[in-house]
Amino acid sequence: MAFLGINIDHIATLREARGTFYPDPASAARLAELGGADAIVCHLREDRRHMQDEDVFLLRKFVTTKLTLEMAVTEEMLKIASEVKPNTACFVPEKREELTTEGGLQVQSRFQEIKEAVCDLQSKNIKVSLFIDPDCEQIGLAQKTGAKLVELHTGAYCEAMMKSAQEDTKVKAYAELERLSQAAIFAKECGLICNAGHGIDYSNVGELVSSFKKNKIFIHEYNIGHSIIARSLFVGLQRAVIDMKKLIEEEEKD
Repeated sequence: MAFLGINIDHIATLREARGTFYPDPASAARLAELGGADAIVCHLREDRRHMQDEDVFLLRKFVTTKLTLEMAVTEEMLKIASEVKPNTACFVPEKREELTTEGGLQVQSRFQEIKEAVCDLQSKNIKVSLFIDPDCEQIGLAQKTGAKLVELHTGAYCEAMMKSAQEDTKVKAYAELERLSQAAIFAKECGLICNAGHGIDYSNVGELVSSFKKNKIFIHEYNIGHSIIARSLFVGLQRAVIDMKKLIEEEEKD
């Protein structure tokens, strides 16, 4: 069965909106783990719009499953990752003006820099994942950096699924599912562990997991944040995690 990583950034987003000391990301991480989360994911952005440095260090202290730190490939973030020592560092692209991460890392344009960063963190026993679009060229370059994991950006599929209700067709969504499947197959051929994430919610996760299963693709971990945090407002975080994990497990059953 695939693992489920819970991104808790938006707990910090809510806190920063009022400049209070609550809600606390570390407490949210504990509830997510009680709900069955296999990993806790957080993104320390350069502009510190949600997670703060102290949050990451506190999470490292209290997370009992696995901690994944999403980060830009910068000298500052590499230094912080080296001090925090997350189980996994996920390199992501980052733009100050974006609302959320808009696309995958463009490995080719920063290949040498990324390769050196991968080597640096892996020498410190920190696994490195590259967050990339489902594109075979990017996957091939990711493998050449020495990274052992990739996370496929599922945003295009999720956006297509959202629009399908208005357009009364899932043709675009199915095309994106095929693109994701072919990318995951190629990642396996490259010897890479394959994760998936971005935009996944309770309405689109089923077809995503089912498509991978149909193509005999093993996704190691689904990383999901916003939809779970949003649902938790109504049912509680522990329940929201349980519900998502159940959806994934039901689709993966033989």
